[in-house]
Amino acid sequence: MSGGGGTRRWGWGGGRAEQLRAGAQAAKDAAAAAFYDLDTAQRDVRISVETIGAVDASGPGRRAVERFAEFGQRIDAVSHDYIRAVDAHDLDREGLEPGAAQQALRDLERVKGELERTRADLGRFEQELTPLLQHAEAQLAQVAPAVERGRQALLGATQALDAAREAGFTAEEQAARLAALAPELTRLNEGAARHGVPETIRRAEDVQRRAEAVREEARRLPEQAAEIDRRLSSLRTRAQALATRAGTVEPVLSELRRRFSAACWEDLQHVPAQALEASRRAEEKLREAQEARRAQRWPDATALLATVRASLNSGDSAVSAAGERLDRLNEVAFNHEREAERTRFAVRDAQKLAMAGRNTPDPRHAGPLDEAVARWERAVAGLEGGGRNPDYWHFLTELDAIRETVSAVVRDIRESRGGQR
Repeated sequence: MSGGGGTRRWGWGGGRAEQLRAGAQAAKDAAAAAFYDLDTAQRDVRISVETIGAVDASGPGRRAVERFAEFGQRIDAVSHDYIRAVDAHDLDREGLEPGAAQQALRDLERVKGELERTRADLGRFEQELTPLLQHAEAQLAQVAPAVERGRQALLGATQALDAAREAGFTAEEQAARLAALAPELTRLNEGAARHGVPETIRRAEDVQRRAEAVREEARRLPEQAAEIDRRLSSLRTRAQALATRAGTVEPVLSELRRRFSAACWEDLQHVPAQALEASRRAEEKLREAQEARRAQRWPDATALLATVRASLNSGDSAVSAAGERLDRLNEVAFNHEREAERTRFAVRDAQKLAMAGRNTPDPRHAGPLDEAVARWERAVAGLEGGGRNPDYWHFLTELDAIRETVSAVVRDIRESRGGQR
C-alpha cells in the first residue's frame, strides 16, 4: 500500500521481536530456577534415603531406596531435556527471528512444566518418607552414645586390669578376653557408614557387655583370692576334724554289735574306712586346690574346693549316721510304744482328713491308708514277737516309710481339694 513517502511492508517490528525475546528469556530463567530447585530437592531427598537405607533393611526401607532410584532416572531424563532445550536456543543471538523466539518460549515453558511436576512428585515422595526417616534418625541418634559407652567400658576394663596386675594378679584370662575385643573396637571406629547402623549398635552393646564383664572380674580378683584362701583354711580344718571323728566310730560300732542284732548295724561296718578315705581324698584335693590358687587358676581352684566339700560332706554324713543310729536304737529299745503311737496318730489323722465332708473316702486315698495300717500292725507285731534281739532298725525304717506314705496321701488330698475351690 502507497502513502506519501513510499510503501511500508507489514510484519514483525523491532518492538515485537524484543518482546518475544524477553518472554523467551523469562521462560529460560524460570526453567533454570525450576531445574536448580529440583536439583536441590533431589540432594535433600538423597540424604534422607541414604539415612533410611543405612538403618532400615525392612521391606518399606528397601522400597524407598528403589523408588528413589526410579526418581533418579526420571530426574536425569527431564534434566537432559532441559539442557537440550537451553542449548537449542541462543536467545542472545543478533537478529533472532520471531518464530525462533516463539519456539524457544514453547520449549522452555514445556521443560519448566516437566521440572515442576517432577519436583512436586518428589515432594510428595519426601512426605511419604517422613515416618521411615524419623525412625532412621532415632536409630542413628543411638549410634554415637552406644559407641561411646563401648569405648568407655573398654577403658574401664583396661584400668581395672592394670590395677589387678599392680596388686600382683596375672589376670591372664581377663587380659586375653580384653585383647579379643581389639578388632571389635576397630570396627566400631570404622563407623556405621561402613558396617550399618543396626550392626554398629549391636557391636557396641556387645563390646560394652563383654568389657564390663572383664572389668568386674578383674575388680573382684582380690576378693576372689581372699574367698578361696578362706575356703582352703576352713576345708582343711574340716578334713582334719573328719579324720579325728573317724576314730570315734569304732566305739559306736562296738556298742551296736554288743547290744543289737546284726541287722541293726551291719550296713555301718564300712563307715570308719569311708570316713578316713574321705578325709584322705579331701587332703589330696586341697593340695591341688592350693597349687591352683598359687598359679592363679581360679576356676580350677574353685572346682577342686567343690570336690573337697562334697567329699567331706559324704564323710561327715557317714560318721553322723553311726551316732544317730545308736541314739535312735537306744530310744526305741527303751520305749518302742512312743514311736509306734506317733505313726498310728499320723495314720489316724490322715484317715480323718480323707473322710472330711465325705460319706466314703476316695479310693485313691483309702487304699494307701489301709495298707499303711496293715504295715503298721505287721511292724509292731514283728517287733513284739522278735524275742531277745528284735530288729529295731527294721521297725524304725518301716515306720519312717509308713509316715512318708501317709504324708504323700495328705498332700494329695489337700492339693485335690484346693483345686476344686
